[in-house]
Amino acid sequence: MNTNQVKGKAQEIAGEIQEHAGRLVGSDTQEAKGHAREMAGKVQKKAGDVQEAIEDANDKTSSKY
Repeated sequence: MNTNQVKGKAQEIAGEIQEHAGRLVGSDTQEAKGHAREMAGKVQKKAGDVQEAIEDANDKTSSKY
């Protein structure tokens, strides 16, 4: 796991919590901000996934030669 994966997952979870809290108190603004934060976390985690896949591919390629 790399830092983008960890930070992305943390942001995703924090966004979910914020979204649910906004829904609980009836704040559309907080709900929307939480959803946006959750989506940003998912994007960051996916970027980390791609980064890790590239690093794995490089490791496999360099070990062959």
